[in-house]
Formats: sequence, C-alpha cells, structure tokens
Amino acid sequence: MNIKSLLLGSAAALAAVSGAQAADAIVAVEPEPMDYVRVCDAFGTGYFYIPGTETCLKIGGEVRATVRFGDKYNDSDHDWNTDIRARVTVDAKNDSEVGTIGSYIRLQANTGNFSDSNTFSADQAYITVGGFKVGKVLNWIDDFALPGESDYFFTTTNFNSASYTYAADAFSVGVSVDDLSDYNADYDSEVGVTAMASGAFGPVAAVVYGFYDFNAEEGGVAGVLSADVGPGTFYFDAAYSSGENAYTDPNEGYTAEWTVGAAYAFKATDKLTITPNANYYGDFMFGDGDAWSADLLVEYQLAAGLKVSSDLEYLNADDLDDDQWSGFVRLTRSF
Repeated sequence: MNIKSLLLGSAAALAAVSGAQAADAIVAVEPEPMDYVRVCDAFGTGYFYIPGTETCLKIGGEVRATVRFGDKYNDSDHDWNTDIRARVTVDAKNDSEVGTIGSYIRLQANTGNFSDSNTFSADQAYITVGGFKVGKVLNWIDDFALPGESDYFFTTTNFNSASYTYAADAFSVGVSVDDLSDYNADYDSEVGVTAMASGAFGPVAAVVYGFYDFNAEEGGVAGVLSADVGPGTFYFDAAYSSGENAYTDPNEGYTAEWTVGAAYAFKATDKLTITPNANYYGDFMFGDGDAWSADLLVEYQLAAGLKVSSDLEYLNADDLDDDQWSGFVRLTRSF
C-alpha cells in the first residue's frame, strides 16, 4: 500500500464517521411538569392547596388608618392624633383521621400617637382540632358590644386559652379556661372560665356569656339580642359583673357593675350604614356614680375591600369632671 492509498482510505473513514454523527438527532431534556396552585373549596372561599400537600391555606389582612379627635383619645397637649393598624392573617386547615385540623395566626402592628409607640405582636395564634381550640385567642366576650364605639363594659378579652365549642346549624355552646396571669400576677390562682351559648331563630339571634375570675372570686353574665327590623338590624345588650376582675378591670379602661344599651344599624343603601346607639352604666368604674354614652357611626363601602367610616361619641359620667366629646374618621382596606 502506497502513501496515496493510505491517505485516501483515512479520508474516507473520517467522512463516514462525521456523517454518522451528523445524522444523530439532538434530544432536548423535557421540563418537569409544573404543580400549579389549586383552589380548595372544602373550607370556604379564599383557600388554596399548598403545592404537594392536602393542606388548604388562606391569607388575608387589613390596613386601617385613623384620625382621632376629642377628649377620649387625646391629652391636654393635642387636639387630634393619628394611628395606623396593620394585620396579616394566615389560616391553614386539612382533614385528618381525628377531624379537621386548623391553625390560625394574626400578626398585628400599631404605630401612631394614639398607640403611643410602635408595637408588633402575635395578636392571635391558635390550633383547632374539631371543636377544640388552644392558643392565644380573642375570647367570646370580645363580641359583646353594640355597633359603634361607646361600649365600655369588658376591658380585657385576649388570653391564652383552651376551649371547646359545639356548633349545630342554628345553635352553638362553648366553654373556655383562660390564663389570667397577665392580669392577676399577685395571686396564687391565675385561672378564669368563660362560657357562651348562642342561637338564631329566623330574623332573631341571641347570645349569652358567663365569666368567672377565680383570683378575684368575681364573675358575671352578659347577653346580646339582635333582630332584623325594617331596613336594618336592632340590637339590645345587657351585662352584670359582681365586682372588679380580669374581664372587667377598671385599671384597663372604662367599665361598670352593670349596663344596658340599644342600637339600630340602618341600611340606608347597599353601601351606606348609619348606626346610632346609647348605653347606660350603673356604678360606673365600680364607684358610686352612674354614666351614659351615645355615639353615631357612619360607614360607607367605597369598593370591595375598601371602607370609610366616621364616629361621633358622647360620654357623661358622674365621676368625670366634664362631659367628653370624641370621634374619628377612618379608612380601612381589607383583603
């Protein structure tokens, strides 16, 4: 074999190899399938599945901007002040062999003159299993109030608690054991108990609360009745406390031995609600004098999730040197 033949053979071999490689197709790597967020309708609107799990999650919140004026919200150096409140809520639920398991977190921040400082806290954080609930909660008695701002009876309603609630279609009943350590640190026993029963009967609804502070050995009862009347809803409330206790502590705000009140939420339009209310207080601040208050709350729904409201309030008490006039204008964005 001469040199010419060797070169021609090598060139032919290289051409054959190159042709074979060029004929091979380029295979692209297939992308992983995406796990899109799925809507969860098992627990109401707004929930979605956490990808890769069967847990449903709902995220919400609120930003509230308020301008306050008058005697209740100011000192002698200021005629008015402002405050901002921000909330973020996270609600998670899933079905299990022991029933529905849930967890709820509400983070809250306040800033402004009325709050007196910038604060940030876990306002609520609790676990639910069926009707059982344990964690930091707003007690049922926090719902004891007429629409408006002149309710003074309960002064503290946020506790570390363990509770059970039984709920049917139109009836519910529950009992809660509350840790009162923050309010009765000087006592050996630091426990309180609250109970609730509510029912709805067509256009009428009623709820009754009971509470007892074992440290103070004082307790009481309270109730709210509401009924759809004409173009609005009528409310009547009444409450009694046997003495100063963690739930009605005069050191935490205005309270009384007993109170009665009424309000009417007039639905002027689909977006506008006007609510006058009035309350009377016996043995105001557990003293010898009485008091009465009234306010007018106006709320207008500007758009979905956006509401403007204003309130004008009056308080007349035997134990106060002067009558008090106060109010606010507020813009609330919720989602």
